[in-house]
This record gives sequence, C-alpha cells and structure tokens, in this order.
Amino acid sequence: MKKSLVLAMAMALGVTASAYAANPFSDVPAGHWAYDAVNKLAAAGVVDGYPDGTYGGDKLMTRYEMAQIVAKAMAKGANVDKLAAEFADELDSLGVRVANLEKKADNVKITGQIRYNYVSRDNDADESNLRTRLWVTGQVNEDWTYTGMLQNTQEFMHSESGEDEVKLNRAYLNGRVGGIDVQAGRWDEVTHTGNVLDSYIDGVKASYGDNVKVFGIAAKGPSEEYLEASSDRLYVAGVEADLGAVNAYVTYYKANDAGYWNYKKNGEHDGAFNVVGDKEIWNIGASYNFAPDFVLSAEYMWGDKDHEYNGEKPGKDGWYADLAWKGASADEPGSYGLHVSYFDQSANAYINPTTDATTFTKDGGYKGWAVGASYAFAKNIVGVVNYYDTEAQTGDADDQVIFSELYFTF
Repeated sequence: MKKSLVLAMAMALGVTASAYAANPFSDVPAGHWAYDAVNKLAAAGVVDGYPDGTYGGDKLMTRYEMAQIVAKAMAKGANVDKLAAEFADELDSLGVRVANLEKKADNVKITGQIRYNYVSRDNDADESNLRTRLWVTGQVNEDWTYTGMLQNTQEFMHSESGEDEVKLNRAYLNGRVGGIDVQAGRWDEVTHTGNVLDSYIDGVKASYGDNVKVFGIAAKGPSEEYLEASSDRLYVAGVEADLGAVNAYVTYYKANDAGYWNYKKNGEHDGAFNVVGDKEIWNIGASYNFAPDFVLSAEYMWGDKDHEYNGEKPGKDGWYADLAWKGASADEPGSYGLHVSYFDQSANAYINPTTDATTFTKDGGYKGWAVGASYAFAKNIVGVVNYYDTEAQTGDADDQVIFSELYFTF
C-alpha cells in the first residue's frame, strides 16, 4: 500500500495526530510515519492486517483486497467517491451498493438543444441561424434545484450580429417555502399561450395549489431587448384551473413604461426605444381536449390604455384561437401534428407576444392566421414549419412568413 493512499484513507475517516494505546501490527511501530493513520484505520475496522499480526505495508495488494478496504470505508461514512468509482466492479461483486455515489453523479445534469432556423419574409430580409443551448441542472437538496442555460446564436446572413457571443439567458432556483412553490432568478416566462407575455425576466414567482393554482410574479426585463414592452417593472397575478379535459385561467398584468423598439431588417433594434406609457392588461382563456387527439384553445385580452401608433389607435383588446391535432414528440420517431390558428392582437393588449411572424409592434399590433406542422424524423430530431399571413393593426403593411425549425436535443 502506498503512503499517499494510507494517508488519504485516514484523512477521509477524520484521523488526528493522537496515538492509540494498542499497537495492532508488529511491523508498524510507534514513530513510524504511518503509525497514527494505520491505527485509526484498524480501530475503525477498515484494515485487518495479516494472520501473523503484521500490516504488510510493503506488499502489493490485489484489486479485490483494495475493494474490501473501500467497502469498509464506505460503510463508515468516509468520502471515497473516486475510489468507489475506480473499484465499482469489484464492489459490485462484493454486493456493495454505491447508491450515494450514484446519487451524487446524478446531482448535476447537462442537457442541450441545437436548433437550425430559416425564416422567409415577404416584406423583409430572410434570416438563417444556428442556436445552441446548454442546460445545467443541479439538485441543491430535496426541495430546491438550480437551472442555468447558456446560449450562442450563429447568424448565417447577418455577420454583424456577433457569432461568438455566449449569454447566460437563464439562471434560477426552484423550491418550496412551506406550501408555496417559488422560482427566483432569470428565466423565460411564457404565460399560458404566450400571446400576452413570452420574455426573459429577472424576478420572483410564487404559486400555490395543485388543480387550482394561484400565482404572482414581480420582475423586470434583463434588458428592454428581451422585455420590449416594459423597460421598468412587470407584475403578474393569476389563477389557473386544471379541470381534466378543460384548462382555464384568468390573469392580470401590469407593465411600467411600456413601449417598443424600432427593428432593423436583420432583426436587431436600432437603439431607439419608443415609450408609450404604462399598461394594465387582463386576459382570460381556456383549452378543451374535446377528442383524443384534438385540442381547441381560445383567449381574450383587454388593455386599459388606448395608446396611439403612427397617429392611429388600434383598439384596446385582442383575441386568439387555435385548433391542434396531435403533435410531434422527440421521444416518438414518426409522431406528427398539425394546427391552425387565428389572431387579432392590439399592441395595447400584449406586452411581448410569442408569435414568430412579423408582429408589427410599431404599427399597433397585428392580425392574421397561421397553419403549421411538426414531425419527429428520428429520436430527438424534430422539424417544425409554420406559415403566417399577417397585417398591421394600423396602416396598410402586411407580411407572409415561413418560419421553419429543425431541433436536435441531447
């Protein structure tokens, strides 16, 4: 046995410099460099020595003998994870389970997603990019977890976007305080359908309940680029009800200093943020699974302000409806889905919507229809295509968009 291995094992068991009265091994006399360590291991029942009363420190051990020592150390609660991993096969043959090691190995998980995206717009430049996301999930304890997400986007048509930039777009904790679920940090908040709010936010979210859940959010945007309709603070409160085939919700939103960016053709804003004022929005919605593979969703939204865009008032409310059939699943190759939707959304009735079509934010919102399909080509490879036909709420601008995506997950 090597000197370093003896000391490492003894330190794992908490050996100190004090000597023990009994000397169990004749070849490890008092004053020997390993005396305290070997005595501690012997007293703890980790090492036994040989029948002739010697320790045999100069002899080579078999892997099986070393595995026995590791197994005894683990039984005493020693932190010998690396040794347990090295001698896992021998420990298994001894009937020793390394549950604690396996649990620690699962404590942190890394997953990822790569998305290729191509967008064709009638009234603007086409777009193409490759987005890479890496998620890191850590188990803090039984009640709390941490999630972080790094993202890099490589633009194939707009080199000025900066292909080497990596952003920490998500970093948040999930846990429970009493009977309340808490989420705190930076995350992508997609409230219900996302037609009122789909944006990165920095904040705290608390919710209570199971089938009927009450929740509240206090947050701000990491930058106005993410939360384009709120350059200051965001507050959300709502009730969600899971009634089996029917899910329903009512939500209240308040966004301070609401406004919009002027975007360039490459998707970046030009640095001008147009403030139109505060917004308070109510929305109510429901989804109905009326057949095994069909879901009908509808949502109505109403804003308290009547902001003007380009000298025109687009109205205060908006609505959305979607009919979906089946849906592709990354775990089921060959699975697929179709959907068709219609939306009529005033900018006075949303904060940052999820629609991938041109949203005509500077033109007071948008209305139009969409049809889409998804298909799982293989396990963890899914393609999605949506076609949008939209027009602005004010003025006479319109657009037709093909938004295609190919996802690889691992």
